[in-house]
Amino acid sequence: MINLFSRLLKQIFFYAKNKLSAHQFFILSSIMVGILSALAAIVVKFCVHSIGSWVAFYSSSYEQFFLFTLFPIVGITLTVIYVQFALKGKFKKGSAEIGYSIARESSKLPGHQMYSHLVTSALTVGFGGSVGLESPMVSTGSAIGSNYGNYFHLSYKDRTVLLACGAAAGIAAVFNSPVAGVLFAIEVLLTDVTVAAFIPIIIAAASGALLSKIILSEGIILSFSLQQPFDYHNVPYYIVLGLLAGFVSLYYSRMLGQIENIFSSINSPVKKIIGGGLLLSVLLILFPPLFGEGYESIKMLANLKTSELTQSSILSQYLHNEYALLIFLGVLVFIKVIAVGITVGSGGNGGNFGPSLFVGAYLGFTFSKLINLTGMAHIPETNFILVAMAGILSGVFYAPLCAIFLIAEITGGYALIIPLMIVSALSVTVARYFQPLSMEGKKLSKLLNANVENRDQYLLSKLNLKELLETNFSVVRQEDSLRLLVRVISISKRNTYPVVNKEGELVGVVHLDNIRELIFNTKVYDTVFVKELMIEAHAVDFTDNLLGILKKFDDTRQWNLPVVNNKIYMGFLSKARILSEYRTELVKTT
Repeated sequence: MINLFSRLLKQIFFYAKNKLSAHQFFILSSIMVGILSALAAIVVKFCVHSIGSWVAFYSSSYEQFFLFTLFPIVGITLTVIYVQFALKGKFKKGSAEIGYSIARESSKLPGHQMYSHLVTSALTVGFGGSVGLESPMVSTGSAIGSNYGNYFHLSYKDRTVLLACGAAAGIAAVFNSPVAGVLFAIEVLLTDVTVAAFIPIIIAAASGALLSKIILSEGIILSFSLQQPFDYHNVPYYIVLGLLAGFVSLYYSRMLGQIENIFSSINSPVKKIIGGGLLLSVLLILFPPLFGEGYESIKMLANLKTSELTQSSILSQYLHNEYALLIFLGVLVFIKVIAVGITVGSGGNGGNFGPSLFVGAYLGFTFSKLINLTGMAHIPETNFILVAMAGILSGVFYAPLCAIFLIAEITGGYALIIPLMIVSALSVTVARYFQPLSMEGKKLSKLLNANVENRDQYLLSKLNLKELLETNFSVVRQEDSLRLLVRVISISKRNTYPVVNKEGELVGVVHLDNIRELIFNTKVYDTVFVKELMIEAHAVDFTDNLLGILKKFDDTRQWNLPVVNNKIYMGFLSKARILSEYRTELVKTT
């Protein structure tokens, strides 16, 4: 029955492709990708909610809580087993990998990513892993858009836009926030976007948000209602909060990177699971709000039900004093990042979107509560919670517009738009000052071996060095005679000849212009050797980025440079061809 439906759907869409104009079919495709991506997000939300409810059933009393804290080990173990056996260990996480596929792999993502991120994130988060679902949903939606475009043989440009449509629809569905979905796709995934790409992305995000509104209940979607209006007298406190959010965002990205490095140095998956799982269990015993996504605890915090957040903690007996409770909640700002790093490092799958909101909420509450307790002023704690959420999201992802409109949409209006703008702008400014690239931006730079902040470098990084390599140069050995060299010249169409030793290592080059007089002097054919005629090669390494290679072209004033890999000769690069491909890439993006 399913196969019959699949074949029927396939026939309908191919018929539509033949009957509709290219633009009409592309709009239809954006709607379809938006719906499919939203359905995927809704399914994973339901799965996590169901698993969480089942886990909660076994933790209804204090005595059972210690067993409850071991559930994350179960989720991480099941995730690792699935990745190792079902996916053969081939599993990539994060928006940096999506950016890499856009730049280097023609926006083609593996087919299994349409479901593998759903399975792994549902297992990790459902059983209590302290990470978010949004990044896996972005990966899933992107994979749906990419594979849809590939299936219908759409161009690279259209496939890239559909990839962004899927990501936007995923975010829009999980928060019922279409504008934030669009802005996330543009700020995080598509750094070079044209106005024409906005329309299909908006349509996809609207489709995803509409489907979410129809299917998901209020209890599953993160939403708030404002209790107090914005008061301009509180602007100085929002400015301080924005600066604090910037520094906390820096702590977030750097601490997470350090934890990931520690876990990556451990070769045994079993050691990672046991070590990471036990560490996470200890943190959950002390700080129960770390369990899962943490959205329920954010809602409790926003409703100022802070005492409920400590009920299951073994520290609860020491938290009756307001200042002790404030310290407990303030420590969560820093401990949450460690819990995220442990969850991901030990083998779980999840993202930083949800944890960023968690850290922001606790930072906003701690800051505003401290101000109120000290009597400096009386400021609305709920408003500061919401605004700080945008601040941390902005400072971690370098996506201030997405952060601003996400909080504006989930609060049901734009009453806080001014403080949202102040805090988000200050946070990302501070973070960028000390760290020019976001966490995912640094990962993408490493993958591409280029600075993605620079537009020229990013476009150059999209060029494939292997495809630019020219291998039709005739190779000679340094011990060859001039007679043999002349024979090679007679059948070659090139004017440059790479010289290698017996191991195939490049030792120099011979230029025809430099030996033109000698090749007509037959008397020295057997007394002059290539090693006497060659000059320095000025080779570039196969791992060099293209911006550095272009600089070497300028420094050496050459139009062709040899390429080596561990000193072994690989071929030549042509400056003219690199610039030609760069112009082609520039046209694609505009």
